[in-house]
Amino acid sequence: MSLSKREFLQVMSAASVAGMGLGRYADADAATAEQGLYELPRFGQVSFLHMTDCHAQLKPIYFREPNVNLGLAGMRGQSPHVVGEGMLKAAGVRPGTALAHAFTYLDFERAARRYGKVGGFAHLSTLVKRMKASRPGALLLDGGDTWQGSATSLWTNAQDMVDACKLLGVDVMTGHWEFTYGMERVKEILEKDFKGRLDFVAQNVKTNDFGDPVFAPYVMREMNGVQCAIIGQAFPYTPIANPRYMVADWAFGIQDENMQAMVDEVRAKGAKVVVVLSHNGMDVDLKMASRVRGIDAILGGHTHDGVPVPVQVKNAGGTTLVTNAGSNGKFLGVLDFEVKDGRVADFRYKLLPIFSNMLKADPDMAALIEKIRKPYEAKLNEQLAVSDGLLYRRGNFNGSWDQLIVDALIEVQGADIAFSPGFRWGTTLLPGDVITRELMMDQLATTYSYATVTSMSGAMIKTVLEDVCDNLFNPDPYYQQGGDMVRVGGLSYSCEPGAAMGRRIQDMRLHGKPIDADKLYKVAGWAPVAEEAASMPGTRMVWDVVEQWLKSQGRVSSRKLNTPRLLGVQGNPGLAA
Repeated sequence: MSLSKREFLQVMSAASVAGMGLGRYADADAATAEQGLYELPRFGQVSFLHMTDCHAQLKPIYFREPNVNLGLAGMRGQSPHVVGEGMLKAAGVRPGTALAHAFTYLDFERAARRYGKVGGFAHLSTLVKRMKASRPGALLLDGGDTWQGSATSLWTNAQDMVDACKLLGVDVMTGHWEFTYGMERVKEILEKDFKGRLDFVAQNVKTNDFGDPVFAPYVMREMNGVQCAIIGQAFPYTPIANPRYMVADWAFGIQDENMQAMVDEVRAKGAKVVVVLSHNGMDVDLKMASRVRGIDAILGGHTHDGVPVPVQVKNAGGTTLVTNAGSNGKFLGVLDFEVKDGRVADFRYKLLPIFSNMLKADPDMAALIEKIRKPYEAKLNEQLAVSDGLLYRRGNFNGSWDQLIVDALIEVQGADIAFSPGFRWGTTLLPGDVITRELMMDQLATTYSYATVTSMSGAMIKTVLEDVCDNLFNPDPYYQQGGDMVRVGGLSYSCEPGAAMGRRIQDMRLHGKPIDADKLYKVAGWAPVAEEAASMPGTRMVWDVVEQWLKSQGRVSSRKLNTPRLLGVQGNPGLAA
């Protein structure tokens, strides 16, 4: 079953010997440390390894988990909407340990310096090889958001990540940000690079004209005599959350009825284990699990939630496990099934943090990464400024990286107000770190990162904020599109997440004065979904704007976060100091 108290104590005991509990990574024997955390006995006949939302991070990074992940209505206090100490208590993790650092924001700076960076494909590759060796036939599933999120992925048109995933041994994947490279590029990669070696699955993407499947809806594989099916679920709101013109010929959606049809179809073909590789976001996955029968597990992505204990959802057909494996290459999920009498009888699940100090770099992957980066090293490593404070993005409202971006947009472009999308990707910097061009691009690298300046009425500003707020806090998960609240600079406001649509945003002010509904304000932003933004006079790329600001600063002081005053959320387990 899920990780027991006894198993956690065993892991922590071995980790303490390796120096984890005492913070002696630098002196610890790497092999002993690796054995302490990553020694997982084989269980059952069927094993899935799950990664998701790596956002093109090939090198080890820092990544701070959120201290705000509000759950409303039926999701209040439910995974993944529990943070900090509450999350550790629910998962049975001791505070102050390496696992506590991996799963929470608690004491982040000190813990990050103590335990080191996480992720990195060379270190992930070592763990994948180890798990596959101990679990014959195990499949590596990639939940998507793999080709986007770094400078090199943008500059190579995703080829760096395509090559890395082939070498990593990904067996099956689905997508979201992959589609922002455009339909032709996606099809080119599937035909040129993946054909015959990696299956891209998505049951919920159809052509606009005749409703034909764009991708295979599922793939079936036999594992140690057990027939298994992996059904794909791409991000259902791609044409809304991202530019529609990039997927103009394709229709998306949740499509529960078709999902049920696919589950019934693979069961009829003999599948004894059925998993869904999803990019819905966890709340959507939980609802889908309650509505669609016959799914043994949903391995989810999109919302970047590191969930160490699977949620068991009851439905008409039995029980479905729902998990989410975090982001930025920080975790690898390991799901083992024991199959008896033609059905799943038991399972084991571990969400393993990738501590780069504890896993030796795989030499083949390290060599590939070095080859990928070599033409761009000077450009990536150019120093733009130094940060005096912790720079992070993740959380329902402004993070310090977001604050830096909106401050830069306002100052460089002379705007009154700035909006920055509520993206959940983007790496973390510790105080005193140099902001290189690479680290800046980790926050900004999309295929449509145009900086914009527009005139907006006070009424329109409220409409925008209300609309985004509803996407995040609608009580029905099927009306949520994932991501976080739009980041706001200059403008202060109050937010009542649990209020009705149109009543969540209150008391909007600019420099202490109430926003006038009829007055026009100069509003800066970036990453517009409208196609015409690229051809607007004076359009600049957002990284040029932010880089100009960083160079003018030289040293960036700690950011004071412009977060809204929250109403009606006191005591919410998804909100911590």
